[in-house]
Amino acid sequence: MGLLTFSINVTLDGCVDHREGIADDETHAYFTDLMDRSGAMLWGRVTYELMENSWPPIARGEQDAPAALREWAVKLEAKPKYVASSTRSDYPWSNSHHLARDLRTSVQQLKDATPTGVLLGSGSLAVELDRLDLIDEYRFLVHPRIAGHGPTLYQRGLPSTRRLDLISAHPLGSGVVAMHYRRSG
Repeated sequence: MGLLTFSINVTLDGCVDHREGIADDETHAYFTDLMDRSGAMLWGRVTYELMENSWPPIARGEQDAPAALREWAVKLEAKPKYVASSTRSDYPWSNSHHLARDLRTSVQQLKDATPTGVLLGSGSLAVELDRLDLIDEYRFLVHPRIAGHGPTLYQRGLPSTRRLDLISAHPLGSGVVAMHYRRSG
């Protein structure tokens, strides 16, 4: 069974608005490496739609982009992508699949079928999966910014506090810190 790893950019005040992070070659390389080590991606519908509108044209060379972004886009194009949604079932982007059954069952089956792990990149979906005790690891890129607005990480709350063990903390050149945590025993 593979691990379900939640990874996201977050500011010091908890904002997860994708426009607030530092998007440089080093942060893109970090996420590309995480994706390379994972067997599949998992998103909610909103994140999927944001990604499906942005990355395929870059992967196809139809839109100019720096090398690090193009590398991410090409690898993302080939990676299996799973979407948890109750409002959409058609996913034309290459290698995209709908998780149509009960969320707990379908995500557990995905973890069981993906020994190299699943990388989760949707904040709202992470809350639901955390409530179901399905997230095994957390990899946050903490950006040295205070956004002063939302959306914020876990703004809808959890039924109880999650205790985590620090696995590593690695500062990047921009001041971003890559934090890796695993759920406590």
